[in-house]
Amino acid sequence: MATSVPSISLDDYLKSDYEPDAEYVDGQIEERPAGENDHAAWQGAIYEWFAQNKASWGIIPRVELRMRVAPTRYRVPDVTILERARPVERIVSHPPLAVFEVLSPEDTVRRMLRKFADYHAMGIQEIWLLDPETRVFSRYSAGELSRRSEFSLGIKNIEFSLKRIEELVDSTVD
Repeated sequence: MATSVPSISLDDYLKSDYEPDAEYVDGQIEERPAGENDHAAWQGAIYEWFAQNKASWGIIPRVELRMRVAPTRYRVPDVTILERARPVERIVSHPPLAVFEVLSPEDTVRRMLRKFADYHAMGIQEIWLLDPETRVFSRYSAGELSRRSEFSLGIKNIEFSLKRIEELVDSTVD
């Protein structure tokens, strides 16, 4: 379960090497759940789908990349989709094209909604949640989650059925 610890400085957080990487919210460290098999499989499939298409779509997918969503808030999405035309940053400070979070057993939707509000405030338009247990993708907009079966990124002309990602997960099952 995600827990907070006593306040630390932003400088100390930026020098940290938490495993898995932790988030920094207004002076508090928020630990992220360690990935389990389902979480890792879905995170990997989302990354792989975008990586397979990165050249034609002009994107750069990244896993667990730190983002400065506000001066005192750093978040670490499971998968981040960056625009290739943007300058590369050690810690992302410009809104990426999309972020994906994969629900872990210890996560709560309430905690995710707080993170999503931070992503939205940063200016990210495509904010997604996947529940591996139900295989449901939801898109965050206007403070709410709505179930979706299609991904669309109009500004890049990217559209596909989210079933394609599910097929990647299923193809790796022995």
